[in-house]
Amino acid sequence: MAKKAVSPLEPITEGQIGKIAELVTAKLRKKKKEFPDSTVVQSVLATSGEAVAQELFAVVRKYVDAASNLLTRSVSVNRTRSAKEALKATGRNLYLNDSVADVMPNGTAKETEVVFFKLDRYIDDNDLEKEYELRGLTPVDPFSLAAVNEADPAFADTYPNGTHWKDAKDSWCFAAFRRLDWLDERYVRVRRSDDGWNDDWWFAGVRK
Repeated sequence: MAKKAVSPLEPITEGQIGKIAELVTAKLRKKKKEFPDSTVVQSVLATSGEAVAQELFAVVRKYVDAASNLLTRSVSVNRTRSAKEALKATGRNLYLNDSVADVMPNGTAKETEVVFFKLDRYIDDNDLEKEYELRGLTPVDPFSLAAVNEADPAFADTYPNGTHWKDAKDSWCFAAFRRLDWLDERYVRVRRSDDGWNDDWWFAGVRK
């Protein structure tokens, strides 16, 4: 299972700063008719220019922060297995709601690049979906996530990981892989979700 190489960290470049400015400039020029009174714009620049700049900076920082602290795993996925076969292949103890596991969504790609991110805070499933969107990700299908944990059984020891989806009744469901140290137990849960996620989970997605 390949891990994407990570380049040495460097600060933002002058070229990147210029590109951000170019994008903002192009958007303002395209939407200039939405600011019909230049005197008002001038007044805002004079009285609140620094605040405008700070908010623009905060938006860029939000997206950069969201894209950082990512883990990537490339994995081959056997799409011909049943849901329970895919979960059993991980070698974990299974705690399943059968009605959920039997219809958990499958993907199509034989090779899948799975991206993991961590939030370090409690989050419910509705807000989690927004975090996926912010990072340009969609939740990975549970077959692909099972394949990651099958290929590297110790992965969830350090990175407890999960994904979620909605069932036919528009209820959130999840697949979650982790280890309970005090029981020396590796397990996977597949159930409907009703209490959100705590701060130690890594969430798995694929790029749009």
